[in-house]
Amino acid sequence: MQIGAVFPQTEFGNDPGALREYAQTVEALGYSHVLAYDHVLGANPDRPGGWSGPYTDRTPFHEPFVLFSYMAALTTRLHFITGILILPQRQTALVAKQAASLDVVAGGRFRLGIGVGWNAVEYEALGEDFTTRGRRSEAQIALLRRLWTEPLVTVHDEWHDISDAGINPLPVQQPIPIWLGGHADVVLSRVARLGDGWLPNYRTAEEAAPALAALDGYLAQHSRTRADIGLEPRLHYQGGTPQTWQQTIDSWHAAGADYFSLNTMGCGFTAPAQHLRALQHFAETVGVGA
Repeated sequence: MQIGAVFPQTEFGNDPGALREYAQTVEALGYSHVLAYDHVLGANPDRPGGWSGPYTDRTPFHEPFVLFSYMAALTTRLHFITGILILPQRQTALVAKQAASLDVVAGGRFRLGIGVGWNAVEYEALGEDFTTRGRRSEAQIALLRRLWTEPLVTVHDEWHDISDAGINPLPVQQPIPIWLGGHADVVLSRVARLGDGWLPNYRTAEEAAPALAALDGYLAQHSRTRADIGLEPRLHYQGGTPQTWQQTIDSWHAAGADYFSLNTMGCGFTAPAQHLRALQHFAETVGVGA
């Protein structure tokens, strides 16, 4: 069982020294990996027409490939996963290159978690079509795997034109595991067909039971079972106790989850040290790394 930490980027600040302490403390405490969210741009809630969303231009987000490259250089065992990278708003070949480079410098310690996002403002700014993001992501997944395993690729589809070209170096992992986030029915179908793992948005396995049943049905259509993919739910420090955390882990583990990530955001913490103390408390009471 692998228990990682959600990097609390909206509350952590931008001090490189604190980022270094975070990565090295997480590793020293026995956590297996760090998960980081992704947003390129935040919209002004006072813009013409208004704006509603969980994040705004005032919410800090570190770019995950840069953040993980920094953390990888400071650690030796810690793994990393984007949870999630908004894939369809990016150029596929560039993501393939960035992910491969990270996997090389990290020695194969990377999983790519992807999703389609919800923020049309980012898609507009990055020059991609928000309305076709689901279909585009499926073509991107297939192309990423080819770019990570074939020295030369030729593909011409609705979104890509590559003529006998490839990335160099290729990643350590060939291919890099691709996990999918989201809980819509179309996402569950996509996980069953294309995913190495699923990052569910449910707090408990009981809440996720209908989605897990639907996922089982889609997996069966492709001669797969839940044992063929990974599951990584998020645990929440806020409002929890060692007993409730363990109960949540046990119920998810019974449902097939072998990966977890602990989220320390939302607790009212105002300093990086508070997040680290929460991680230490969880590790000591639940048994991270056991």
